[in-house]
Amino acid sequence: MHNSLDTLLDILDLEPLEIGLYRGQSQDLGFGHLFGGQVLGQALAAANFTVDAQRHIHSFHSYFLRAGDLSRPVIYEVETLRDGASISTRRVSAIQNGRPIFYLTGSFHQQEQGFEHQTAMPEVPGPEGLSNQFQAASALKGQVPDKVLDMFLKNTAIEMRLVNPINPLKPEVTEPVRHVWMKVNGQVDGSQALHRQLLAYASDLNFLVTACQPHGVSFLTPGLKMATVDHSMWFHRDVDFSDWVLYSVDSPNAIGGRGFVRGQIFNQNGELLASTAQEGVLRMKNRQS
Repeated sequence: MHNSLDTLLDILDLEPLEIGLYRGQSQDLGFGHLFGGQVLGQALAAANFTVDAQRHIHSFHSYFLRAGDLSRPVIYEVETLRDGASISTRRVSAIQNGRPIFYLTGSFHQQEQGFEHQTAMPEVPGPEGLSNQFQAASALKGQVPDKVLDMFLKNTAIEMRLVNPINPLKPEVTEPVRHVWMKVNGQVDGSQALHRQLLAYASDLNFLVTACQPHGVSFLTPGLKMATVDHSMWFHRDVDFSDWVLYSVDSPNAIGGRGFVRGQIFNQNGELLASTAQEGVLRMKNRQS
């Protein structure tokens, strides 16, 4: 198993402090603040402590309130809202320095038989032969500061391959659509709960940046501010994140200093595994925050 993946698994392995209270360590990926995906994954891990193992997360809705402090661990407080006949609901608060930085409400459901249908997977090239983010970062060496390259190279736990790579140094105006193949950089034999935590972690990658594409800017554009406000996710089918999945993202709207993106995640058999939605601040910094 890749060492970086070991680190990620350690980060998702929370320390129980008492019933309903858990501590997670922080990871510096070069963003200057906690990566949102870390908080998503850890919040689900905290909630999983309090839910029957037969019930899996099927949806969550979350808000990012404050930037997380890289130098401090995160305390997760889990509140049991309801345990019904087939669905359990939890509310999770992520706390640093005595203040909440994040809230999540999640619903857990025991699998049962019912109607089935889904949308078709987009027809795009498979992951074989596509460049990954490490190769893309190598091509930028010497053109950007090392701390920027760290944002590519520090998060080696997740391998990503863009179907249509975008040069962040020379962004062009393109349609707000992005297709990314991704998987963990190694093999994970853990529970379904763990695979869903890992997918939630990765769902915050290559997401809000899609809303930049019609405007010819990227995360490296001087003065551009991007910050996630909320993030929702629905899990439809069991996840095996040791194998490639396709993250198909589009941005139907940006207005008023906010960008909106939505995504669908498919396995290589074309099964729809999960859906996502996110809105975030998207504006130039010459305006008051």
